[in-house]
Amino acid sequence: MSSLSPSEMAFLMLAMMQAVAAVLWGIGAWWIVETRAAALHWAAYAAAGALTFLLLATHLQALPMAGVLVALGSLMLLQRGVWFFTGQPRRVHIHLALLAIAALASWVGTDPAWRPQQAVVHYSISTTMYLWISFDLYRHARKVLRLRWPILLALPLLVAGLNAGGRAMRTLLKPEALATEIAANSTLNVGTALVVVVLVATLHATLMALVVARLVNQLNWRSRHDGLTGLLNRRAMQEAIDQQLARSRRAGDTFAVVMLDLDHFKTINDRFGHPVGDAALKHVAALLQAGLRDVDRLGRFGGEEFVVLLPRLTLAEAAAVAESLRERLSAQPLPRPEGPLPLAASWGVAEWRGPSEDESRVLLRADQALYRAKADGRNRVALAAPEPLAA
Repeated sequence: MSSLSPSEMAFLMLAMMQAVAAVLWGIGAWWIVETRAAALHWAAYAAAGALTFLLLATHLQALPMAGVLVALGSLMLLQRGVWFFTGQPRRVHIHLALLAIAALASWVGTDPAWRPQQAVVHYSISTTMYLWISFDLYRHARKVLRLRWPILLALPLLVAGLNAGGRAMRTLLKPEALATEIAANSTLNVGTALVVVVLVATLHATLMALVVARLVNQLNWRSRHDGLTGLLNRRAMQEAIDQQLARSRRAGDTFAVVMLDLDHFKTINDRFGHPVGDAALKHVAALLQAGLRDVDRLGRFGGEEFVVLLPRLTLAEAAAVAESLRERLSAQPLPRPEGPLPLAASWGVAEWRGPSEDESRVLLRADQALYRAKADGRNRVALAAPEPLAA
């Protein structure tokens, strides 16, 4: 090791770092199913990066064509992993075109007279890739994660892109310096390698933070949503009603609550099996959601019972919404290979009566109306009976 130059040692250290990262991402792909495709691409990126830095350590004077293509391919694997993670389309044709340009430049660059132009092309492609991936991460952080400082997520790749762009400009403006500045003891190479060490470590930390943030968001979502239908669960629905109650008390407007219970649902489970019952619940959830406004809230309260929160609607307006939903449900049976399965529900509607009424009371009145609808023959809408307010 004593015969190695500082640049060679730096590149070997980078190769070891990338190899360790490849193993960690491979373990992550096996362990976390939700991000498996992205993690596998990032593992391949790290492995290709390790090979690239190993080739740089052994070919400082002139990186062979295979090394150039592996280096650019690693960046493309990194970007494909980001695309898988963020759900973007994979633009394979653009990557193939860039690889073809890099291969052509490497072939032309075998002539020493064209070496500076070859380096400019390679640096330019690297700059494009770094800045492109940086933009992908920035857009995801701003639009999806809604981070206050989304640029922080893209910063490692942005710095790497500026570094590659700077080397392209220097080679373009001073091509005669290329041969000396890539020498084993070049201060520029050593400094660049050390900067890349920090950038690579920061990049992997950023990607891992992305995965952790997604897992945390999924846990938060699952704690508030029903696993079968994707609707708000009982706790989240009660919180939504509490929040609406507080808003209505401040603003002085009203709201209504609709409770519905599927008719003869136990018979569906007993006769056709629980998978059909689950399909029926998901079918009902989708129909109800499609018939509501963006401001309305829909939740599964338990079993075959659902609750709808209708802000700023009176009792008569809420009853019209419930009747529309009832007709929608009756008109669209559950599709099955054996034939459509008709579905129906009983509905109870209650309007909030003012600041003296809490959320438990308005829910109780809607529930009482629902059971009155069942007692009157099912598949109908019943309104909460008027009752005097407590003094």
